Amino acid sequence: MFNAIIRLIPGVISDETSALSDSFQDNLLAPPTYTRPADFNGWQVPEVLLSGDPKKINKWREEQAIKRTKNLRPDLLN
Repeated sequence: MFNAIIRLIPGVISDETSALSDSFQDNLLAPPTYTRPADFNGWQVPEVLLSGDPKKINKWREEQAIKRTKNLRPDLLN
């Protein structure tokens, strides 16, 4: 809990804008996170994330955050 509060103090984190994408900052749960390799034990990274298109990636992340919030914490959307 203290880590979440401390991150909001100016100068604590090097990129202050990163705190804006923390879970619950916009009343949405965070979207799924993927990394390399693109195929791991049958889990595939969605093609949009491999596309390199920032607009498409941001749209996908927002859609996934909304979907995840609806499924797991619909109360946050009220």
